[in-house]
Amino acid sequence: MPAEPQTPASATPPPSTGRVPPPLLKSLQPVTPAGEPARNSGWPQKAMAILLSVGLGLFLADGVISLTDDSLILLFDVHVLAVLRGLVCLFALLAILAIYGLMGLTPMIPKRLFLPVTLFYPLALLTAIPLLIYHYDRIQQAAWGISFAQVVIGLIVLGLAQGGRKIRWPLVPEPRLGARRFSWLNLTAFGLANLCGLLPAVIVYLMFCTSLAVGHFSDGFLSLHPGGLSAQVRKYVRNDGRVIQLVPMAHIGDAGFYRQIARSFPSNAIVLLEGVTDNQNLLTNKISYKRVATKLGLAEQQKEFKPTGAELVRADVDVEVFSTNTISLLNLIMRVQAKGLNAETLRELMQCQPSPEEQAQLLDDLLAKRNQHLLTEIRNRLSQPKMLIVPWGAAHMPGIAKEIQKSGFHLDTTQEYRLIRFRGFGKAP
Repeated sequence: MPAEPQTPASATPPPSTGRVPPPLLKSLQPVTPAGEPARNSGWPQKAMAILLSVGLGLFLADGVISLTDDSLILLFDVHVLAVLRGLVCLFALLAILAIYGLMGLTPMIPKRLFLPVTLFYPLALLTAIPLLIYHYDRIQQAAWGISFAQVVIGLIVLGLAQGGRKIRWPLVPEPRLGARRFSWLNLTAFGLANLCGLLPAVIVYLMFCTSLAVGHFSDGFLSLHPGGLSAQVRKYVRNDGRVIQLVPMAHIGDAGFYRQIARSFPSNAIVLLEGVTDNQNLLTNKISYKRVATKLGLAEQQKEFKPTGAELVRADVDVEVFSTNTISLLNLIMRVQAKGLNAETLRELMQCQPSPEEQAQLLDDLLAKRNQHLLTEIRNRLSQPKMLIVPWGAAHMPGIAKEIQKSGFHLDTTQEYRLIRFRGFGKAP
């Protein structure tokens, strides 16, 4: 029989074991993209991606709703989104606060993406303070600008997180997260940056803004600096030789300030004193600042300010010229002063919600009416050849200065006095 043809050994296929993939399938296995480290996707990464996505989504939604609401207010004076805006803002703040806290615990959160988001709310609030001081009438326009900036920042962060124009869920994909779940170096650096960097910077900034507010609202009669609170005494003169000296005062301050001011008054002067009278006994509690002064280690004006030698004239109004609402509010304030802040007085304060009209009436009673009465006294005394001294509250000074300048007076000299000294800082001017 003829022999069967033999198959060459090299052509014999290897036995199939079922464990080794064919060459074609092996070449189709996923390959990690260049520049992207291989990671094991577990539940911490998935949970973090969802949290960051929710936080970013709420941040952007808050910006869009706020921008829409501010636009409706500016264009049509329509307030229809206030409740929705408040709710979304609350949830956005809670999510952003959680993200900021976790940013210190884990390096998974990409800081270059979420630092602008987490710091936006406090930075917007701090930026608004100078606007409230100098341009309160344009605060709505400022609010629109802040909302617009929030939307822009949210869209930029979203685009960087997605890596393209197509929006997919989660908004922050897992490949954008860091590989390490915890790092002592990250925690230490985060803590130091907040305690030694952000916190001191915010404190200094708030002190600076407070100084701006004091100087602006007192028209420079008061100035706040690291050494304390200073008062600027201004002397105004007129071409006919008449002199008016405005002395900004405060109900509480350093005892030395009141004594120094009292000694500075010449004997040939007329001192127009501040002090509301109560001839009808309309106030249920005596006006006193003793409790506050004692707690702050300061002195009361009525106890320490005792000018002598000069002619003293009471130039203030009586309580009876105030409205009923103003008298009620004064009684509440004096009751809190007398009894302190307890459950009863706190409840009364919370229940006290004066309307805008009542607030305007309060301001008119405490400032406008009293200023007008004082100006009448000044005009009546200008016929006398004596220097007029007006030691009144600093809040009255801008209005009084403006009115006497209309009468021909101009600023002649100024002198600084330390009203309140911050212990351990600075020397008296």
